[in-house]
Amino acid sequence: MSEMARTVDSQGYQADPETLKALGRVAVFMGGDSAEREVSLKSGQAVLSALVSAGVDAYAVDVRGCLLKTVEEPEFDRVFIALHGRGGEDGTIQAILSQAGIPFTGSDVLASALAMDKLRSKYVFEGCGLPTPKFRAMGSVEEAGSIVQSLSLPLSVKPSREGSSIGIRKVNSEQELVEAYTQAAALDPLVLVEEWIEGPEFTVSLLQDQALPAIGLSTDHVFYDYDAKYLADDTRYQIPCGLDPDSELKLQHLALDAFRVLGCRTWGRVDIMQDRQGEFWILEVNTVPGMTDHSLVPMSARAAGISFEELVVRILMDTLEAGDA
Repeated sequence: MSEMARTVDSQGYQADPETLKALGRVAVFMGGDSAEREVSLKSGQAVLSALVSAGVDAYAVDVRGCLLKTVEEPEFDRVFIALHGRGGEDGTIQAILSQAGIPFTGSDVLASALAMDKLRSKYVFEGCGLPTPKFRAMGSVEEAGSIVQSLSLPLSVKPSREGSSIGIRKVNSEQELVEAYTQAAALDPLVLVEEWIEGPEFTVSLLQDQALPAIGLSTDHVFYDYDAKYLADDTRYQIPCGLDPDSELKLQHLALDAFRVLGCRTWGRVDIMQDRQGEFWILEVNTVPGMTDHSLVPMSARAAGISFEELVVRILMDTLEAGDA
């Protein structure tokens, strides 16, 4: 843990005065206009509460409408981005804050945009020799037949640039592929179709270039969808994840590789499947993962002995340049 933070047993985690002075006033950007607005509001409120509890001078900003207005007359020194989905996770707000010279949490413009785009992320994974399910881009319903011939059913159909599993569907036939494509294309004209991996799902949270304990996921839903992530109370989380130590280490290294090849920084989460032969397959990288009471990064951090308050302060401290500290 950094010398710039301390733990006070009677009060919980507290950032020390030098850290607080260096951080200045912090705006927690949340809400937004994406399909993930409600989740973002929950994440933002949780982050804000934890920052304030740790002694940080922080306040909420519900980002609506034109994002350029957020930096017109800023009353803050830096930003904790808790915006999910388009506008907040795809490089847009990162570009605006960068141009305004305002430090912000998480990945930079290019890495944010790339990680948000599931299709182009997979091109990078494939080009770097990292295992990812076989896939195709789908641009029209007329391509359904050729895709079914080139990929093995069942398939997963995803809007390329949505998060929280919005618009994702498992399909078992060409007709279902047509229907799923139509639904996904209504959210994003860029649609990703990939082979469905049957087996356990894992997620690895990353903090300051270190992999936290992996989490095994299981649900009675077809897959770990939006409801399973944020609404259901029957989703099962396994920590330790159930793998032997060598396999978990391999899983963590793979997550770090995926994070690094996209150029991501500070924190995030990588979702990975394991097939019935025991091989791992990268699904996607999340640069602004959920921070709600159902969320996986805080859960993984707790397993590593990191409180939620310490977690958010450590993420925020990476916005400090060496000269600020």
